[in-house]
Amino acid sequence: MIDLDAVRADTPAASGRVFLDSAGSSLPPRPVLDEVIGHLRREAEVGGYVAARERADDLAAGYRVFAELLGAEPDEIAFTDSATRSWLAAFDAVPLGAGDRVLVTEVEYAGNAIPVLHRAAQVGATVEAIPSDAVGQVDVDALRSMLDERVKLVSLVHVPTNSGLVNPVAEVAAAAHEVGALVLLDACQSLGQLPVHAAELDVDLVSATGRKWLRGPRGTGVLVVRRRAREVLRPRLVDLHSGEWVAPDRVELRTDARVFELWEASIADRLGLIAAARYALDLGLAEIAHEVGARAERLRAGLRELPGVEVRDIGERRAGIVTFTVAGRGAVEVRDELAGRGVVVTTSHAGSTLLDMTRRGLDEVVRASPHYFVEPAQVDQAVEAVSRCGR
Repeated sequence: MIDLDAVRADTPAASGRVFLDSAGSSLPPRPVLDEVIGHLRREAEVGGYVAARERADDLAAGYRVFAELLGAEPDEIAFTDSATRSWLAAFDAVPLGAGDRVLVTEVEYAGNAIPVLHRAAQVGATVEAIPSDAVGQVDVDALRSMLDERVKLVSLVHVPTNSGLVNPVAEVAAAAHEVGALVLLDACQSLGQLPVHAAELDVDLVSATGRKWLRGPRGTGVLVVRRRAREVLRPRLVDLHSGEWVAPDRVELRTDARVFELWEASIADRLGLIAAARYALDLGLAEIAHEVGARAERLRAGLRELPGVEVRDIGERRAGIVTFTVAGRGAVEVRDELAGRGVVVTTSHAGSTLLDMTRRGLDEVVRASPHYFVEPAQVDQAVEAVSRCGR
């Protein structure tokens, strides 16, 4: 069980407002702040290079920490500056040519769909959406009917940005591997609120961010590249960290996942990210998932009791994102009115998940995402605040 008093003591801002936006950018705990701010101060004292050398062992240990967090090996971990950078680096390395196929789910993010469609148009590949089943998750039977040897990649969103859905990752991966397709799991909304174990899920690549549920700094990300995938991938964005200039006309690239890293990085933020991962591991991933899930269900239950409020979450299994609409009120209006009552939420619009929102006839939703540091009484306070919208 998570010690609520302790985690709230590590999160002072959680007492001043009802913070329900960990799916956007969460509140970092004190150990993360201490690492980031402390290292910035040290850089000001001795310079960035010296400060980085002083923390070389801690930076190296970060690969082991994230290997434990993500169910991978240390040589399968790469650090980046965002989930977007992680995802793009992986996708750009997937060989694609004319006639090849990329499959996406109907809850695909715009941040992934745009580069997929752009590159497919350049090389003559096709992009196809796997239908959703009756409850909104990816239809694995439909996926199986679409698979053939031309499918090179299945882009799978673990938890979408606009609902509480959790997709059946292992089932999708098993089907895709039957035809030799790679599976790229976007875990930007799952890492930090749910266990994400690359080996158990049997995915080839995992991209994730630090700033959301993991409670790390902005400008941080991580990429898992399984060893078997490295044999297929062809990294193109490389520099003097990714490889070595061994002769005037020849370079040798790294053979581990760090071939996807670049030389320049914020060391302070990297240390903060590692601290955030340690914090989550110390609390326990299963315990975090339980507490987040309980708060989300409490919020859904309360919202369902309100006249004119409709909960918009889909899926058989649901996580910590709660989406809803208020009759006669725009999502931004509701967000701003709740902010005036000390409740922090955000909104999600059709352009972010175009296929799913269009399929469900939605233009926008209000999105609330309670983390484990939110008190149950604060969840009830948020429901009360929603009930007063428009009064």
